[in-house]
Amino acid sequence: MEHAGLKTLITPVTWLRLLGSWSIVVLFMLFGGQWLGDSLNATTATIVFLVLFVTILAASFGVVREADHLAHQLGEPYGTLILTLSIVLIEVILIVSVLLGPGDFPTIGRDSIYAVMMIILNLITGLCLIAGAARNDDQEFNRQGTTTYLSMIVLLTGVGLILPNYTSSAGEFSATQAIGISLLTAVVYGVFLYLQMGSHRHDYVQPNQAVQTAELVEPKPRDPQATRAMLIRTCLLVALILPIVLLAHDLAIVTDYGIAASGAPVAVGGVLIAIIVFTPESITAIKAAMNNEMQRAINLCLGAFVSTVGLTVPVVLIIGLLTGKQVIMGISNTEIVLFLITLILSMLSFSGKRTSPIQGYMHLMVFVVFGLLLFYP
Repeated sequence: MEHAGLKTLITPVTWLRLLGSWSIVVLFMLFGGQWLGDSLNATTATIVFLVLFVTILAASFGVVREADHLAHQLGEPYGTLILTLSIVLIEVILIVSVLLGPGDFPTIGRDSIYAVMMIILNLITGLCLIAGAARNDDQEFNRQGTTTYLSMIVLLTGVGLILPNYTSSAGEFSATQAIGISLLTAVVYGVFLYLQMGSHRHDYVQPNQAVQTAELVEPKPRDPQATRAMLIRTCLLVALILPIVLLAHDLAIVTDYGIAASGAPVAVGGVLIAIIVFTPESITAIKAAMNNEMQRAINLCLGAFVSTVGLTVPVVLIIGLLTGKQVIMGISNTEIVLFLITLILSMLSFSGKRTSPIQGYMHLMVFVVFGLLLFYP
């Protein structure tokens, strides 16, 4: 029984992901210094980037799979939070790797946050609204929880990405300001999580499941098999995150080289990080919308961005202080306009009790404008 259960939990695809990702880790530990040294050229950089990109993306899909299973076992919003935090942790690791890498990328933190905002709040939210409506017509969601997400986005993003433009001409925080903003952001995000997991948990559950929430809060007898399955999945999740951590520095080196060699906008680095990290979770969100679980899709999309800002801003600012590296957080005037359009549109999209696909097409338009301005500012 136990062996059959283990085979069910650890599928051949999971074994392949584990074996493949850890094999790449060993290869780069042995030969990475030689491949990414002074002799690095365009051909080697391209091959290395593709190998690392595919490996990290495959491991990320594995992380999402295990976190998704945990999500269904724990119920909302606990499960979605585990999934979101797992993904955001990977993003923070990649950003830190670029910050600590050989290149000078003082804007990687803000570029990544801004790219995540455009991808999650426009591209993925738009696709969720359209795909969900195509299969289920207009969908219900929990307005109170969604409004709280949007309020957190206004506060944390406004303070983290817009306020720096008015504290210095370079868009930086002073050392004292950085410490204060980091602490305040972490505290507010922590209070938000505490309330989301506790007294306001019902705000983040699908409306037609609200009656079940009281039952979910009540303690139930622990099932040994379920506990064992959760433990195994947690171990698998950690085992798949570790290769991403270990390979992040190598990816940062080759990304730096590619951006410098091609003359691409520096912000492309942030977009790449956002794509690598949030592709698996984005697919999960779209599937949730198609399964008529719009609140879960909202928890994944808006929750992912709130977690991104709540975790990335303090980490990036503190690392800048500890390493003495310049950290520019203020976004440009053009980006502020797109941010405001995104925010107002999101508020209007979720101002009623049901979603509408027309808002989805509007969000997609904003994302296309973002892509246009990225390469043709």
